[in-house]
Amino acid sequence: MSLVISKEFADQQSGKVSVASHQNSEQANRRRELLAVEEESKKNKIIKAHGESFFTDQVMSKFFAHVTVEVNKKFDNKENLYTSTLRIEDAAPAIMEILSVRAASINRIIPLVKSLPWLADELINLVNKPQYRKRADIQVTDASLALSYIGLDNLKLVMPTFMLKHWLPNNTAPYVLMKRKLWNDSLAIGMSSSVLAKKAGMDEFSAFAAGMFSNLGLIAVTRCFLITYSELHTAELKEAYENKDKKLHDTLVSFDASPDLLLEQIVTRSSKVSAELVELMRLDRLRITETIFDLAYTETLEKMCPLAQIVAKAKAYVAYRSLAKDDLISTDEAKLLLTAVGITSQEISILRKSDIDHIKLNFK
Repeated sequence: MSLVISKEFADQQSGKVSVASHQNSEQANRRRELLAVEEESKKNKIIKAHGESFFTDQVMSKFFAHVTVEVNKKFDNKENLYTSTLRIEDAAPAIMEILSVRAASINRIIPLVKSLPWLADELINLVNKPQYRKRADIQVTDASLALSYIGLDNLKLVMPTFMLKHWLPNNTAPYVLMKRKLWNDSLAIGMSSSVLAKKAGMDEFSAFAAGMFSNLGLIAVTRCFLITYSELHTAELKEAYENKDKKLHDTLVSFDASPDLLLEQIVTRSSKVSAELVELMRLDRLRITETIFDLAYTETLEKMCPLAQIVAKAKAYVAYRSLAKDDLISTDEAKLLLTAVGITSQEISILRKSDIDHIKLNFK
């Protein structure tokens, strides 16, 4: 979870420290006594620094406590989180429901897509990409035509992908790479779940959707925290400026959002928020609600439903892959992580050979 926020934060959490080299070897090898006036100056600087440091700590502590209170209030209202923070429209789960049944048809999906301008734009942009365009001299401008070109099989990959992309935070500053990490991990979990489901003879669409939506809480917590932090920080800065409190204003400018606070919210809430948000989607035909609840609340793998076990394996594998890439997991730790979800060496081998970072569309 720390790695999702930033590589530097994950290194810090794992105990990695960077040691600065000596800038001047002559200084390092030669010691001299400081003059009394220099000693006095050094002492005064330390006293001043400690005073400023204490004041900064007090301001940060008070402000972060305020952020925590306000974030907690927002999580007490799940419907508001669903409709206002993530802005999930009813048409999105309705499309997922249609795609999950055998009687699915493009005609049933068209009016729902047209009610979501952002989704219609994504689909039109997709079919106009060079690799998918039927004729180089023709641009598709109508969502109905775009849906017909894409086809139902492709839509089972495209729809959850575009939906999750839409629900991502607009930006994750000051953690500039976090948005990309959230996206990459969600897609990899969805693709891995689909690969493992196919091997187990289970429905690949349900597995892909469950894998993708299992990260919905992580996205919601991140989005909610960063929006709340930004709003409160802006308000505090404005108040300090209007009160002409330069010291407070400069202190507020000097610190960024606390990764520790964000991590605490993510670890405490993300899996449970995923379950609560998917429950609000009221999915009857796409049977993934039990899966997301099992991932959030069931303590042992054996008690999870079969699809939840698949997604748990996918999540563990993607976590292992990310940690290994950044040298943040030992061989023993990797063995513990993967053994805990019961993933077999054969399943690991299949995932290693599969492209779990891109969706593959087949246009006829």
